[in-house]
Amino acid sequence: MSRYIAAVTDSGFPDLEQEKNILKPLGFSFVEGQCASGAEVAELCRDADAVLTQWAPVTAEAIEAFTRCRVIVRYGIGVDNVDLEAARRKNIPVVNVPDYAIQEVADHTLALMLGIVRKIPQVAARVRQGRWEISPCRPIVGLQDKAIGVAGFGNIARAVVRRAQAFGMQAIGYDPYMEQAAFAALGVEKVDWQALLARSDVLSVHLPLTEATRHMLNAEAFRTMRASSFLVNTSRGGTVDTAALIEALRNGEIAGAALDVLEKEPIESDSPLLRMEQCIVTSHCAWYSESSLLRLQEYAALEIKRLFSGQKLLHVVNGVDYESYGIEEAR
Repeated sequence: MSRYIAAVTDSGFPDLEQEKNILKPLGFSFVEGQCASGAEVAELCRDADAVLTQWAPVTAEAIEAFTRCRVIVRYGIGVDNVDLEAARRKNIPVVNVPDYAIQEVADHTLALMLGIVRKIPQVAARVRQGRWEISPCRPIVGLQDKAIGVAGFGNIARAVVRRAQAFGMQAIGYDPYMEQAAFAALGVEKVDWQALLARSDVLSVHLPLTEATRHMLNAEAFRTMRASSFLVNTSRGGTVDTAALIEALRNGEIAGAALDVLEKEPIESDSPLLRMEQCIVTSHCAWYSESSLLRLQEYAALEIKRLFSGQKLLHVVNGVDYESYGIEEAR
């Protein structure tokens, strides 16, 4: 008979063999769902000892219904689908997986930057239409000596900077929580928010979605940016005010945008962004490679294994003193 229950609220994975191989030897059984509401999460996870979640809304009401939960693990970096304060009130640590796809997201960020600056989708479309031009879609600017600005300076932003510097770009960065020395170590100039907006030729967003960062890229921000500048977002869609971005692109306040994340996903088929040549949209896939997929599942399950083996969790994001859960008993 199983000692523990792991509930998987939802996932887009082919299977859960990675998680099961790691956790079943500890006495876990699994319940699985594709929950679309807090009520469904509450029902599935009510008696679970550990909860794994990808996109399902783990609401305050759902968390209140949990009777045995010792940890909530988010498949991914962002935790905006989990009510962190509600989990804190019940002394449930919320854990993310921030290190499974750093290189993939950085690669995708640079691909989007190159695509929008070099106007690759537009040029490729013209070739398909039989138009062969050796200087198409003018103007196209070079990247050497241009400034890439990173909003946020975590692991992914730093990986992006390293790649951009290889293209001869200068780097500036904004992150009020990061020490000057971290910027200096990579040859990045630390600047304030207004300077980041005003000086970036390419502004790459690497911010978590919080109340403080929601709509940081708004109408005022776009008016501060250069008309020749480009926005790239591979972090969280809610950091950008979509309506303001559409207006900024229409009015020529910025030159272009390349987005892997949006406020509402999937993007609506009638979104003006899909009809703008100066905008590239991909389907929240920056994180994906076959190897990162396996790492995500493995790293998420290993956090649960740590807790139930008396070890320290690596990535608690809501500040809970989880030792009060009696780890000794779970050994």
